[in-house]
Amino acid sequence: MTSITASIDVTCPLWRRLIALVYDLLAVLAIVMVVGYVCQRITGGTLVSSDGQAHIAWWYQPLQALVVSAYFLVSWLRGGQTLGMRPWRIRVTNSDGGRLTLAQAVVRLLVAAMPMLLLALAPWVGVRGALWAVGIGWAIWFGLGAIDPRHRAVHDIATRTELRRIG
Repeated sequence: MTSITASIDVTCPLWRRLIALVYDLLAVLAIVMVVGYVCQRITGGTLVSSDGQAHIAWWYQPLQALVVSAYFLVSWLRGGQTLGMRPWRIRVTNSDGGRLTLAQAVVRLLVAAMPMLLLALAPWVGVRGALWAVGIGWAIWFGLGAIDPRHRAVHDIATRTELRRIG
C-alpha cells in the first residue's frame, strides 16, 4: 500500500507535461474546428467576409476562447485530467492532493493564458513576431518547471496546484 501512495504523490516531470500538452493541442484544434463549422452553418457561410481582406464576425473569437476555456475548466474540475493528461497518467491537484476549486481552476486558466496577451504586439512587430513572443512567453511559463523542485509552472505556483503522476 505504501508503494501505491508513493506513486500517486510523485510530481510530474516537465517532459511528460509537455507531451500531454501536445495531445491537448490536438483536442483543442478539433474543438475549434467543430465550433467553426457549426458557426459557419448557423450564419449561412457569412462568418468570414472578404472585400480584399478577411473580416471575421466580432463574436467569433471570444466564442472560441470561451469554448476552449470551458474544455480546460470542465476537465480540471471533473477528475483533474484533460484528454491529453489521461494517457500520460497525470492529474492536476491542489497542493494537498485534493481537487481544484472553481476559483483555482479559473485563475490557473487565466495565468496559463497570459502569454496570449502578447498577440497584441502584432501591429508593431507583425504576426510572426507576436507569435514568437507568445512562444517565448510560454517557454518561460513552463520552463520554470525545469528548475522548480516540484516541477511547477508559473500557473501552478500562482494557484498552489501541482501535476502529479498517478498509478
